[in-house]
Amino acid sequence: KVTENAKNSLAFLKRENPRLEPTLAIIQAHNDHLIQEANKNFAKEVGLRVIHVCLPEGSTKDEVVSEILRLNEDPNVQGLALDLPESLYSSKVLNAVKPEKDVDGLSSVNLGHLVHGDVNDCLVPPTVCAVRELLEDIGGKKVLLVGARGAEGAALQSVLQREGAAVLSCHWKAPQLQSELRHADVVVFGSTKPDDVPVSWIKPGATIISCAHDLLPEKCNYGQQNNPAAEKTVGSLAVAMRMQNMVKNMERWIQSQQYRKWDLHCLKLQPLSPVPSDIEISRAQSPKAVDVLAKEIGLLTDEIEIYGQTKAKVRLSLLERLKDQPDGKYVLVAGITPTPLGEGKSTVTVGLVQALTAHLNINSFACLRQPSQGPTFGVKGGAAGGGYAQVIPMEEFNLHLTGDIHAITAANNLLAAAIDARILHENTQSDKALYNRLVPVVNGVRGFSAIQLARLRRLGINKTDPETLTEEEISKFARLDIDPSTITWQRVVDTNDRFLRKIAVGQANTEKGFVRQAQFDISVASEIMAILALTTSLQDMKERLGKMVVANDKKGEPVTAEDLGVTGALAVLMKDAIKPTLMQTLEGTPVFVHAGPFANIAHGNSSVLADKIALKLVGEKGFVVTEAGFGADIGMEKFFNIKCRASGLVPSVVVLVATVRALKMHGGGPNVTAGAPLKKEYTEENLQLVADGCCNLQKQIQITQLFGVPVVVALNVFKTDSPAEVDLVCKIAKESGAFDAVPCNHWSDGGRGAIKLAQAVEKAANQKNSFKYLYSLELPIVEKIRIIAQKVYGAQDIELSPVAQSQVDRYTRQGFGNLPICMAKTHLSLSHQPERKGVPTGFILPISDVRASIGAGFIYPLVGTMSTMPGLPTRPCFYDIDLDPITEQVKGLF
Repeated sequence: KVTENAKNSLAFLKRENPRLEPTLAIIQAHNDHLIQEANKNFAKEVGLRVIHVCLPEGSTKDEVVSEILRLNEDPNVQGLALDLPESLYSSKVLNAVKPEKDVDGLSSVNLGHLVHGDVNDCLVPPTVCAVRELLEDIGGKKVLLVGARGAEGAALQSVLQREGAAVLSCHWKAPQLQSELRHADVVVFGSTKPDDVPVSWIKPGATIISCAHDLLPEKCNYGQQNNPAAEKTVGSLAVAMRMQNMVKNMERWIQSQQYRKWDLHCLKLQPLSPVPSDIEISRAQSPKAVDVLAKEIGLLTDEIEIYGQTKAKVRLSLLERLKDQPDGKYVLVAGITPTPLGEGKSTVTVGLVQALTAHLNINSFACLRQPSQGPTFGVKGGAAGGGYAQVIPMEEFNLHLTGDIHAITAANNLLAAAIDARILHENTQSDKALYNRLVPVVNGVRGFSAIQLARLRRLGINKTDPETLTEEEISKFARLDIDPSTITWQRVVDTNDRFLRKIAVGQANTEKGFVRQAQFDISVASEIMAILALTTSLQDMKERLGKMVVANDKKGEPVTAEDLGVTGALAVLMKDAIKPTLMQTLEGTPVFVHAGPFANIAHGNSSVLADKIALKLVGEKGFVVTEAGFGADIGMEKFFNIKCRASGLVPSVVVLVATVRALKMHGGGPNVTAGAPLKKEYTEENLQLVADGCCNLQKQIQITQLFGVPVVVALNVFKTDSPAEVDLVCKIAKESGAFDAVPCNHWSDGGRGAIKLAQAVEKAANQKNSFKYLYSLELPIVEKIRIIAQKVYGAQDIELSPVAQSQVDRYTRQGFGNLPICMAKTHLSLSHQPERKGVPTGFILPISDVRASIGAGFIYPLVGTMSTMPGLPTRPCFYDIDLDPITEQVKGLF
């Protein structure tokens, strides 16, 4: 009956979950094959897969624990049971089993639930289940447990007492044993009865049950004429109950895989006035432990990899678990053309999610880019938000994080080294010597690696034996014939270092005269960063890495990372970086930090994967708020035309961030310079400057409307803004087509200061959405560039340099013409000239060069004299950054 019920229950689970393959692992440390066979047979009958891990007799507790820990982390094992000698059943061993895999129900966590009566949160140990099954009504009866020790004894006592029995426990050597046996209605042997305890001691007619772990016959008649007593053994019934527990565990496991309602406990804020520095605010708040945050938002323990106390990587397996969960609403934060100081898009993003979740009780997630070390130590500073709307701890956010940018730097430079090394080796070796080194004899056998076999197939050489290639095929395989003048792959470093903008490599004698001009880019400009931000899976990332074009050969054909044989190594370096990092805001709401491409020299958006995971976690009525770099003309345009194409996601709302300061600059105010005091025009009321500068806000609203998405203007209020200036901006924004325009005070008040913005965003998200791309991918490259220049920037036309036109022709010929466009342009103006503020018109946009990121999947034209390596100013931020050697606290970050 037990087996039949378990079989039917499991069959139902499999019908509901066709890909389910329930697996029970049993660790055995004895040579009793009867028990092993019984487990296998019952499991087969029920429909379970069983893995027997047979340890040698005499195995130590540490050896058993080591095996348990391995199986705990095996995602293909849902249940774990132990068949061990009595001496190994210690709390150390039993508690090593993860409670959620504890089929035998003997861990302290499981027993705690059992003793407290939390029957829905525990499994009753199989032996205890079997004992209860063998007993009829025991209410009011005296039950004696003999030799039942440890966890199993405690479980027996608890269950039988709950059934109304009077339970007493003693060991075999207890002096009162004979007396107790005389009075017990039921006797349960927890271990084998010693010969020196005669059955005649037992009360006539008493029920005897043996829980010994060996498989005895179901009944053993002691046959004494004056005291016939039949001993029932749990035997195979306990094994059947184990399988039943495994099926129950599978039900719990399936339930655990479903979407979980959030149980988020937000952190309280007590804003001070005047507002302290960002790092002082960050340090004054005590963040939740990241594993606590993860549990609150429905992440499973095996879906996070913890880095310290406040950061964790989230595994991509979550996307498969929640694939049927509807997505939440998708919100993009963009901005008007900024001053060099930035207008607070990150701060608005954080303030908005704090308002949604901590104050309106709506699930929300912020998805932010990881900041580069360049601006952190340069001019702009960090990117954790600011004031009372920031990600904490801000020093961990801004420095290293979980090492993703370092992984990108390592991968990028490995590929750069491979390019130059390959050219050197091809220049200095014959075909035969080169081939013998590329395909060496190892232990007397010569064989191609997997990536070399793939290259052979691309070349049309359908051979797998290295000895069978002809001389022509050897030459074709071994030589890439890279044209050094066409190398586009540069080395990178995550520091603003202007003196690396143009360098010479190969000047040592060992490089045999192979000298060429090269350059360094900043790490976040690497194509690998763009790939990280746009990839949708580990397999997709690996394919994109392989497609990266690094140069052309001497016939004008593209040379890829796959051709160089380095794809697998790059994927290995990036295997952890692909996982988003979980952090939290000042009010304890969740944040994903992942990828950090600049918006002026790359596509400027955080990762597709972080957005996709967050959209599943927030639930259908929740919000995911992500940010696009710089003005809407740059970051937002690329978000729609590049990121949304890669992800397939459709945004619900755009939040357009503006400041009175930036609008005054666009209205004709004096230059704003980082590090210099603001002129009085920016600190005193000037309605005319504001009104004149709103032309830039109006233009950015129009750009947003090109994509058919509702726009809410968020006016980031500074203490020097007058009420009249704030009202004027909001009035003009609404008249210009914004769904709403809201002043925000999150910098000084936290989430409470962005409640009206959150309410406006919630309403706008319910509006009709007619999202569309700006251009068709089938259009020629030049035409796509022209559409962006004219419709977004307001240019009269474009002008390609001869170099740019030559590159366009080459990419078109190579089959890359159907990719989206990623413009590399100054962020300080709608035009290519940073000094032209407001809404410039009538200009010709000069395209000085056109490059391709084939792995990332876009063509990027360089507008004017864009540099991919920033420089340090006269007084960089690092003058103010310091470390306290006593407390190890970081000072001066902002």
